[in-house]
Amino acid sequence: MDIIKTEHLVYEYEKRDEEGNVIGVSRAIDGVDVDVTPGQFVAVLGHNGSGKSTFAKHLNAILVPTEGTVWVDGKNTRDPGELLPVRQTAGMVFQNPDNQIIGTVVEEDVGFGPENLGVPTEDIWKRVEESLKAVGMLEYRHHSPNKLSGGQKQRVAIAGVVAMEPKCIVLDEPTAMLDPSGRKEVLRTLKKLREKKKVTVILITHYMEEVIDADKIYVMDHGHVVMEGTPREIFSQVDTLKKYRLDVPQVTILADELKKRGLEIPDGILRKEELVEALCRLN
Repeated sequence: MDIIKTEHLVYEYEKRDEEGNVIGVSRAIDGVDVDVTPGQFVAVLGHNGSGKSTFAKHLNAILVPTEGTVWVDGKNTRDPGELLPVRQTAGMVFQNPDNQIIGTVVEEDVGFGPENLGVPTEDIWKRVEESLKAVGMLEYRHHSPNKLSGGQKQRVAIAGVVAMEPKCIVLDEPTAMLDPSGRKEVLRTLKKLREKKKVTVILITHYMEEVIDADKIYVMDHGHVVMEGTPREIFSQVDTLKKYRLDVPQVTILADELKKRGLEIPDGILRKEELVEALCRLN
């Protein structure tokens, strides 16, 4: 069974005047069909305004569809009685960790979610320790989150979600506010989580280099899914990605230009090492 499935998902924002009367609607999501199997790393790419963050908010029922259906581990997000199980299944990490961290001490913040779920105290501290280990932040457990770097704060926010033991973690542009070193920290953390915890990861981003290890990529534009496939399938379509205003990794662009000039370079080069190997084979 899919851990996440959407069918003909539509979401419309209402426009209101100063008196609160509806004067129009704006369709942010328009007929999106997505399926994610347990354990996958799925990336959703798109330029600003493409609908990807609105889509992300449907995956733990922050928003519910205007039309269509979203299932999370078989539970319909429209059903009010399934709200808690849905949010226990799909944990959410937001763009700004300062909006998600509420504790004055790291370990207390990480334990907040499990405490709200009614987890026994002794089990909470076990989860806190395991989660902080998983994101490489155990040595900071007694620190104030305010003294941490942006990347460290985001790792704490991820630990707080992991401590609730969701089957799926949805990350809505978690590196958008971080510097390059912070982004690398978060990506390494996600890789470790997949290896250790076997959780499903859904990463919403517009940074192409963050998704080269994904099992599947969906590209969104104006509320529609306009491309889907493996990273190699997606990155082999450089001109199409540019049309959707997405940056393409330099190594992929270089490989594409060399191919256009007649060199026998494979499609969808993702890493520098792959390009070097392809060039060496030409000799």
